[in-house]
Amino acid sequence: MSESELVAILRKYHPYLQQANLQVDQAKAFIRESRGAFDPLIAGGWDKKTFDQQLYYNYFNPEIVIPTWYGIEVYGGLEEVIGTRTDIERSLGKTSYLGISVPLAKDLVLDKRRAVLQQAKIMLNQTGAERQNLINDLLNDALSVYWAWTRNYQVYKILNNAVQVNTDRYRFIRLEAEQGLRAAIDTTEALTQLQQFQLMEADAWLQFQNAGLELSNYLWLEESQPFAWNDRIVPDSSWMTINDWNNDLPALDELVRTASLEHPKLQSYQFKLGVQEIERRLKFQSLLPKADLKYNLLNKGYNVLDKVDRAFLENNYKVGISFQMPLFLRQGRGAYQAAQIKIRQTNLEIDQVRLEIENKVRNYYNELMTLRKQIGINENSYENYLRLFRGESLRFEVGESTLFLLNARENKVLESLQKLVELKTKWYKSKASLVWAGGRWGVLPYTAASE
Repeated sequence: MSESELVAILRKYHPYLQQANLQVDQAKAFIRESRGAFDPLIAGGWDKKTFDQQLYYNYFNPEIVIPTWYGIEVYGGLEEVIGTRTDIERSLGKTSYLGISVPLAKDLVLDKRRAVLQQAKIMLNQTGAERQNLINDLLNDALSVYWAWTRNYQVYKILNNAVQVNTDRYRFIRLEAEQGLRAAIDTTEALTQLQQFQLMEADAWLQFQNAGLELSNYLWLEESQPFAWNDRIVPDSSWMTINDWNNDLPALDELVRTASLEHPKLQSYQFKLGVQEIERRLKFQSLLPKADLKYNLLNKGYNVLDKVDRAFLENNYKVGISFQMPLFLRQGRGAYQAAQIKIRQTNLEIDQVRLEIENKVRNYYNELMTLRKQIGINENSYENYLRLFRGESLRFEVGESTLFLLNARENKVLESLQKLVELKTKWYKSKASLVWAGGRWGVLPYTAASE
């Protein structure tokens, strides 16, 4: 299993990602719900009363109301009023009307339903950014476990090979001791070295298996089925021959600038700020007086547009203005001040998060540069230890060295090789963390389940 294969599995099957997709779909559903405030409304009523064989009244009033984006409402309806004891304000017979309601101060620029719809659209983008941030964190956590698993596998392979070499050496020395060509103490020396490596191999195998089980927590199949882990799965080893650490990294300033502009966590805060800004504008409307102008065009019969010019200019109309304003505006001023404080708090959070992100990018960048140097030094050190071990091995074969010195040289070689594996896997882990610090793991196309 390679790093790219793990990333592909996570992006396709992990349930956290499926949940994030559902959250985006939920935000789309909220937009549709908010648009419902602008749906035309059909209403009607029928009310009839008879008593002592006399018709008191019979009211029939169907109506349609059409909201518009700018807070203006257009409405029209029909009326039929029959009876001997009807409301004095009602016109007997059949009438029709076409009217308009216009806010003159409060709710003219922005009202609750427009604010909710605008906020819903921004929250859709915010949910998308939060989804990207979730993917970014998820992949970083999974890759951290992946490279720990890879390191443990390579250490196990090193120790397994050391056990095989020392098993053959022990057999050879024991055979020579039985033939009187070596001292019996050399057999004990060889056996002690073998047993030490066997213990280390067993521990390395345990670490490798446990790391694999931890990695399996991130592996899922279709239909949210967990992946059944088995011992035959091993990490890909092709990275050991690529030498990525010798390649040039992008400029640090460019990485910092990109992260400060495009990190999904920062984008989520920016969208949150947009929602709060709309809320501030809505609260400002509470400081304005509520003044509404209503005008109804009236006509007899069910055709309100019949003789419309004459009716508009003469007397078939109804007009009115309503006005309302609190004297102290304490509620409005308090709500507006609270909205401004929320915006200030969010701006402070954005500054803090941006600083943390930029420092994380610098931290992992510096770590990569240091690991590059350490890998180069350790590669040279390993070659030198290996050269000393080979020389000591030749001296041992011709009888000019002792098994103690040979084992000491071998231990240094194995320690250096394990350290080299640790540095190289740590380099890849830090590289993945640098991508995470810049928020780039979260970049993933999204297809909504439904519109």
